Amino acid sequence: MAASIQTSTTDTAATTKHPSKRRKLTTDQHQNHQEQPLIPGLPDHVAQICLSHVRPSTLYTVCHPWRRLIYSLSFPPFLSLYAVLSSTSTNHHLSNTNPIQSFSFDPISSKWDPLPLPPPDPPLHLLIRHPCFISRHLPIQSISVSGRLILIAATSHNFSPALSHPLVFNPLSGVWSYGPPLTTPRRWCAAGAAHDTVYVASGIGSQFNTGVARSAEKWDLESKSVGISTISNKTITWKWKRVKELKDGRFCRDAIDAVGWRGKLCMVNVKGDAPKEGISYDTKKDAWENMPEGMLAGWRGPVASMDEETMFVVDEAKGVLRKYDPEKDYWEHMMESERLVGAQKIAAGGGRVCAICGCSTEIVVLDVAALPVKLWVVKTPPGLEALAIHILPRMTRPDF
Repeated sequence: MAASIQTSTTDTAATTKHPSKRRKLTTDQHQNHQEQPLIPGLPDHVAQICLSHVRPSTLYTVCHPWRRLIYSLSFPPFLSLYAVLSSTSTNHHLSNTNPIQSFSFDPISSKWDPLPLPPPDPPLHLLIRHPCFISRHLPIQSISVSGRLILIAATSHNFSPALSHPLVFNPLSGVWSYGPPLTTPRRWCAAGAAHDTVYVASGIGSQFNTGVARSAEKWDLESKSVGISTISNKTITWKWKRVKELKDGRFCRDAIDAVGWRGKLCMVNVKGDAPKEGISYDTKKDAWENMPEGMLAGWRGPVASMDEETMFVVDEAKGVLRKYDPEKDYWEHMMESERLVGAQKIAAGGGRVCAICGCSTEIVVLDVAALPVKLWVVKTPPGLEALAIHILPRMTRPDF
């Protein structure tokens, strides 16, 4: 370690004495990187096809050109962990600044990278902590769909819905954009996605309203006839559409994850281990149904689905990971760990289930493709705690 510090000091001094030589050396190295073939004797487009069949973690360790390749648009993106974070400070001062930060954890380099800042216009005024809610955070709801991260609902400083338009982040372009204006901006709602379509249901506006508490709407991200509004062009052609309303307003008591699973959205009216009601929305029939009894009985903590096919739950009281068996209407035990006790949010994808644990400063990663299930822990960036996590394609790095 001492040697590396000394070398850095020497290089800095040399740059100060001969800045033109240093610039020339940097330029020459950059040109060499550009000219060096990925595989000697093969055109780069052929080499990319060959290397795309090699694990990114292997390519990362071989050479810098291959390392740059795995973060380029031309290479199939591997999955990374994304987190919406806030400061661990317990200061309840109501600030006008955006209290959240978004980061991506690269599993290849094992590093957290901040996402670009959202557009400043309109400014985000989000409320996470308030003296009236000492023991809990006010929710900021986000979902992942079609390879994008979407902020969809939150509370503003005047206790009204903070987001009139969803904020959409595309990891492959590294750009935030605006979604279409919500027909009814809301907070403390049910939010989820199924088949590239975003759904919001129930919730409240500035005050409770029965019509809002029973309403639901959807937004199809993959519709061929619509586009997206950007920061420079705010013309919005994406649209929300009303869907079948709920039979009552009992699902506005909490910020709910609507879990997309086999063409349905499954949700319960309260979080945690408390008694609850459960319903599901059939996206094809546009109809609400009662949740199967076994599914509801085992819904004892945060739930997520992998590829909308396999549903997992972490029993937050017992620290048990379970998988839902629809044939038996039963949650199958997979593993148990003290680290999972108190799990607050989970995400599933790429054979992994990730859970926010450890006072929100630890993210437990479970390899559910392995038997027995393997477990390891990723710490959040210093001074930050996780509010939500998602599994999405890695960000591109054009200057890596």
